[in-house]
Amino acid sequence: MTQIRRTRSGGRIDRSQPVRFTFDGRELTGFAGDTLASALLANDEHLVGRSFKYHRPRGILTAGSEEPNALVGVTRSPGSGTPNLRATQVELHEGLSARSQNRFPSLGFDIGAVNDLMSPLFVAGFYYKTFMWPKSFWNRVYEPFIRAAAGLGTAPTAPDRDRYANRYVHCDVLIAGAGPAGIAAALSAAEAGARVILADEQAEMGGALLHETGATVEGQPADRWLEAALAELAANPRVTLLPRTTAFGYFNHNYIALGERVTDHLAVPDPDLPRERLWQVRARQVVIAAGSIERPLVFPENDRPGVMLAEAGRIYANRYGVLPGRSIAVATACDTAYRAALDIHAAGGSIAVIADLRERPDEALVAEARAAGIRVETSCVVTGVLGRKRVRGVLLGRLRAGSVTAAGTVNADCLLMSGGWTPNVSLHSQSRGKLVWDEERGAYLPGDAVQAERSAGSCAGVDGLAAVLADGARAGAEAAREATGKAHAPREILAEGGEAGIGWVLGALPHDRDAARVRAFVDYQNDVTAKDVKLAVREGMHSIEHIKRYTTTGMATDQGRLSNMNALSIASTALDRPVPEVGLTTFRQPYTPVSFGTLATTSRGDLFDPVRKTPIHDWAAGQGAAFEDVGLWKRAWYFPRGGEDMHRAVERECRTVRESVGLFDASTLGKIEVVGPDAAEFLNRIYTNPWLKLGPGRLRYGLMLNEAGFIMDDGVVGRLAEDRFHVTTTTGGAPRVLAHMEDYLQTEWPDLKVWLTSTTEQWAVIAVQGPKAREAIAPIIDDIDLATEALPHMSMREGHVMGGIPCRLFRMSFTGEAGYELNVPPSRAREVWEAVWANVEKLGGCAYGTETMHVLRAEKGYIIVGQETDGTVTPDDVGMSWAIGKKKRDFVGMRSLARPDLVAEGRKQLVGLLTRDGTTLLEEGAQITREAVPALKTPALGHVTSSYVSPAAGRPIALAMIADGRARMGETLHVPMPEGAITVEVVPPVFVDPEGARLNV
Repeated sequence: MTQIRRTRSGGRIDRSQPVRFTFDGRELTGFAGDTLASALLANDEHLVGRSFKYHRPRGILTAGSEEPNALVGVTRSPGSGTPNLRATQVELHEGLSARSQNRFPSLGFDIGAVNDLMSPLFVAGFYYKTFMWPKSFWNRVYEPFIRAAAGLGTAPTAPDRDRYANRYVHCDVLIAGAGPAGIAAALSAAEAGARVILADEQAEMGGALLHETGATVEGQPADRWLEAALAELAANPRVTLLPRTTAFGYFNHNYIALGERVTDHLAVPDPDLPRERLWQVRARQVVIAAGSIERPLVFPENDRPGVMLAEAGRIYANRYGVLPGRSIAVATACDTAYRAALDIHAAGGSIAVIADLRERPDEALVAEARAAGIRVETSCVVTGVLGRKRVRGVLLGRLRAGSVTAAGTVNADCLLMSGGWTPNVSLHSQSRGKLVWDEERGAYLPGDAVQAERSAGSCAGVDGLAAVLADGARAGAEAAREATGKAHAPREILAEGGEAGIGWVLGALPHDRDAARVRAFVDYQNDVTAKDVKLAVREGMHSIEHIKRYTTTGMATDQGRLSNMNALSIASTALDRPVPEVGLTTFRQPYTPVSFGTLATTSRGDLFDPVRKTPIHDWAAGQGAAFEDVGLWKRAWYFPRGGEDMHRAVERECRTVRESVGLFDASTLGKIEVVGPDAAEFLNRIYTNPWLKLGPGRLRYGLMLNEAGFIMDDGVVGRLAEDRFHVTTTTGGAPRVLAHMEDYLQTEWPDLKVWLTSTTEQWAVIAVQGPKAREAIAPIIDDIDLATEALPHMSMREGHVMGGIPCRLFRMSFTGEAGYELNVPPSRAREVWEAVWANVEKLGGCAYGTETMHVLRAEKGYIIVGQETDGTVTPDDVGMSWAIGKKKRDFVGMRSLARPDLVAEGRKQLVGLLTRDGTTLLEEGAQITREAVPALKTPALGHVTSSYVSPAAGRPIALAMIADGRARMGETLHVPMPEGAITVEVVPPVFVDPEGARLNV
């Protein structure tokens, strides 16, 4: 098919480079510089998709990222591709293969369109009412139906072979949007000496300057000035220009996420380049220059293919050399639509009529249009369109005294519409900035900023090219001054033309049609009509957030940038309340959809969830160990022998450790080196325990609280020297603890001279536990005295093993038996382990895994953070008041421990449980009650935190958190279960060697 809607000349496309592409299997042609949308329009293709709910025919509505209708899938290789791309952003390249979505079997004949005929059944909120009953239908009927209907495009089935990159950057000023305001801001900020990043989602920077034909800047055509300005910025080494890059997320502390499309526009991408790149930017100052978005008009059948925003029509004509239709009607309440009509007329288009809602629009514009031979009708409203898969005519109505009378039909295959302009406040809203309703403009504007940002240009409510350039220059200079501390006057940029667009309208337009038979659409993608919004109000939805969820308006991929204001106005009228009282929905990240590849970058395949293995992993695997995942680590779970199941293997391992010796790989424990003159003072403030008087060579159990006074981690800390400590943490808590320490060191106590270094990977830990532990390690120790008098429990020494391998030897235990932990370099860990293992085997010992470790520690009543604790547990709750330094003036969480709710009676406390029958194993997490069959709504006293079969006790044991638990010793309670309540007795939480005599063997 020839490009029958292409103008003979003009536009920014390269007519010397024809480009072949396919849409739904049909081969078409465009030119280099086209988007898929402009190329389809050039080929007179208006039907491009189907709506989500009713499968109504939909066409191209916009020319930007807010496009709700023209969502397509682009195939990159067989079985691979990307769904839900906006045709208005897909750049044409040779061989591009695109397909329409949400239709079967074809775009022209879609069986799903039967939903449109059944639309009276699918009114707003129908799913809330329908899917409630009968209950049995949910699993068999409703859920399968919902899952089958969900989504617009089809997700690819083949692995994504593309590469994605990630980059972290700091800058003085980040400017989001490279339209007139953004360009001016960048020029001013760069001139002031700031490091600037200028990002824009379009392939070419310039925004409205790319299609502005009647304006001059600095005495030259707008596009010529733009070319010179971009060249100046590109030559500045302090400026980074990022076209094809969307600022999709504004997070705390001026952290901005940018998504760059690096090679999607290329037919043959450079294999050395990624497809997309995620920029994670920390900016001192941000200038938001996101522009404004033209509003659709809400009238009957306003969703037909061929209905388009007026400025989009102007963009296609001026920038891409495409006429949006053969005979074009224009409906407007804003001056800018006249400029669109005049530009299209000048490009060779036929404008059938301009229907202006206003009684007295700008006289000069009306005169200019009429002088060009364009019919202008004032006080005129569009009341509908003819046609189904394409506009075939436009119905007009005359507005008189608040009523509408028919004013005839205009023969047209395209309708351009403009309800005025809405400032794009999405990023300002994401930054948690306030929004302020402007009655004069009928729009929300950026209010007070929460972060170091400012809005400039039309997104701030500034209209007209000259004013927008001046506002952008001011914002750039101001941001540079705040970021660098150096004042510099804004650049003066003189401009003429590009006048402000006056006029706007909100809400549904009046018409003379049968209201029961016609639908005026507010949200195009989700098929939400004006009647749906009114129904939501009648059914009690008075907040816009409730209306949004009840109707799904504003939940399309444009996040309501096209629909929100009209929906607000309709709801406001129905509620008879001002728009600000109805509220405004939240603009969330991402600004536009982002591919999973961009977010995941290299974190996929084996790197999606990296597996960390200890130096002993291969040895354990060779011994037939079963493994479990603990955080990112693979840890030996148990070592079965001779067909043992887990329970038999764990029972054997527990008995062996208690009677002889066991070998355990504890390398996954977090390890942090705390060094500096103030290291002891720092630990004294971070932990509940006292540390100032701990002598070198001694160990101490450390308990760490958060600010709320709740246990967040624990571990053993060894003092290596006056200014150096070896700190251990839980396996899963290592990153969190280090971040917690760094946070306080940098923000609360910057005066302390302390350095923190993660050493988790620098030390492998070999734990040897049991009454024969000393015998097992003695043959490999070079220069450390193992006698109890020289190395008592909770002490440490630095020395060597096996003829010179460095070792930090801790005498400590998590089993209740005499124990040692050898910290050795990971590169030598395997040979040290095997040497110890040879001795352990001779002594009749065994290797044991994490399950055995859990049983052994539970027999001693030792807690595991995250199992006995849940983020609401204090030291006293688990019987660890002894770990709080009585003479300490302060530590993190100390003041919170005095809160009334943390010292009140009735708090849950750690206790032991024994079942009355002596054989039943309780389920972890099971609730505990006073009565065997408690009445409904009776609160539980607590729950089981740990439950095991204990070989040492000869029966099942459990630990539990129970209200006033320590006062309930000897009391009988119950654990209700489906098969019947289990009777339990409350006992102390230590089941083996309560005196601790075995630790000092």
